[in-house]
Formats: sequence, structure tokens, C-alpha cells
Amino acid sequence: MAERGYTATKDQLNTRLARIEGQVRGVARMVEEDRYCIDVLTQISAIQAALDKVALGLLDGHTRHCLVGGASEEASADELMAAVGRLMRRG
Repeated sequence: MAERGYTATKDQLNTRLARIEGQVRGVARMVEEDRYCIDVLTQISAIQAALDKVALGLLDGHTRHCLVGGASEEASADELMAAVGRLMRRG
């Protein structure tokens, strides 16, 4: 299996993603229980921030592992900028 930029921190990444998954289930429960809209939105904002942190960590790993020490720097730079563009377009 190929080594990825996040391979060294895979356990931390999976732990963080499991926590985010729990937060999403919590929001679903809040909606089911007809909780106050602002409270639900606050939790959604926290989930988005947590996902952004995961994404930035992955981009950092990609940059350090694939771009800096990688094969085609031009292609890797293009790929990295495309990924950043997709992250910024949400919302």
C-alpha cells in the first residue's frame, strides 16, 4: 500500500473523524428532539470547524510529503491548489 502524507498521524486522524461523526449524530438527535435552532446551528458550526482542521492537516501532510519531496512539483502544486479551491468554495 502506498504511504500517504497522513500515514504517520492516521490514528489521530481516525480519532478526530470518529469524534466528528459523534457530533453529527448529536446534531441529528437535536433535530429529532426539536432543539432550539441556534443551538443546532452552533453545533453545525463546530462540526465545520473540526472538518476544516482535519482538511488543513491533510493539506499540510500532502504539502510536506507529496509536494516538497514528491515527483512532479508542477503537477503536485496544481493538484494542491485544486484541493484548496474546492475547500474554499463550500457555503
